[in-house]
Amino acid sequence: MIRWFIFLLIIGVADYYAFQSLRTITKSNWWYALYWIFTLAVLGNFVYQFYSFSRSDGFSHSNSYAVGLLIAMIVPKTVLLLIMFGEDIFRVPQAVYSYFTQDSGDVTRHFPARRKFISQIALGLAAVPFVSILYGIYKGKYNFKVLKYVLHFEDLPEAFDGYKLTQISDIHSGSFDNIDKVKYAVDLINEQQSDVILFTGDMVNNKATELEPYVPVFNKLKAKDGMYSVLGNHDYGDYVRWSSEDAKKQNLEDLKTLQKDIGFDLLLNENRFIEKDGQRIAIVGVENWGKGGFKKAGDLQKAKSAVDKDDFKVLLSHDPSHWDAEVVNDDYHYHITLSGHTHGMQFGIEIPGWFKWSPVKWRYKRWAGIYEELGQYINVNRGFGYLAFPGRVGIWPEITVIELKKGSKKANT
Repeated sequence: MIRWFIFLLIIGVADYYAFQSLRTITKSNWWYALYWIFTLAVLGNFVYQFYSFSRSDGFSHSNSYAVGLLIAMIVPKTVLLLIMFGEDIFRVPQAVYSYFTQDSGDVTRHFPARRKFISQIALGLAAVPFVSILYGIYKGKYNFKVLKYVLHFEDLPEAFDGYKLTQISDIHSGSFDNIDKVKYAVDLINEQQSDVILFTGDMVNNKATELEPYVPVFNKLKAKDGMYSVLGNHDYGDYVRWSSEDAKKQNLEDLKTLQKDIGFDLLLNENRFIEKDGQRIAIVGVENWGKGGFKKAGDLQKAKSAVDKDDFKVLLSHDPSHWDAEVVNDDYHYHITLSGHTHGMQFGIEIPGWFKWSPVKWRYKRWAGIYEELGQYINVNRGFGYLAFPGRVGIWPEITVIELKKGSKKANT
């Protein structure tokens, strides 16, 4: 109850200032009515979805759209609050001065009127996140981008010079609401004609049944040297209530079977070798290992068994926090680690090759793109799908293509 009180108090303060900006530029009761109808409808739907949420079923499409619309409403109103409150920082001292220097019993008469151009600027600025969020919900979540990198390694086997890896991550199939867009993305992956496809976890939100409608779509994925995958934190079914522990275990077994049906070789703290002209590279896959309360099923020492120290190694590990915690300082040299998990928070500002920012940077040291340390690389994929918020703003769904080259140059985007 206290949380609801705080939530409604914040909403109330934001609405007070947001409505002030509207009243300053128009006297139309129709606009006032539309404002309050939209506000109450979004709030009412959110409250309804909150109380109808089922821990057994997990996050539904209607739940996620309720969250999305709430965000689309709150963020612009927060912009209005900050600007209108900023105006009050100047209005209040003027009102206090007027009160003590002029003879008037009506306190409100001492406040100077709000300036129309300030409200116009505020509404114009608030429209930017409002439109951006609606775009992110409507189109941004399927705005797939192919990001290409070239990585050079002096110890890359000659036979693998020019070898191409495609990485996808965080499919979250239970969130999709447009199968044709997913088919388009699968075609886009196949167009890259990479030698191998690598998936780095979170195939579903919670349940294996979410993937079933998309098996005929994802089993169209093709790569000459096969497809390999690992599990992410959501794949274990830890975030929903199960009728029994056996039901939860069966769900994971069903997911493993579905991944096999698609064509993935699921690595559960295991490794495989890709051989070419008598040379090889190792694909090492760990189960989920993450900081901050996330499952730590990953066993790097077990996963690297049968791998020689001098082998060229590609590590699949869902959570990038694993890289800093265990991988980069391991006695084995992992040339490339492929991760996901962060989604880039599905929100941020990015100018490829120049600038990238997202609030998730305060949670994860490595949150999107290529990072290098001690001669080892990690790529944090921004994710193929989406979760909770039904959209993406500025941080688009990603298909990563990495070409391996023999040499000593730095990474090129």
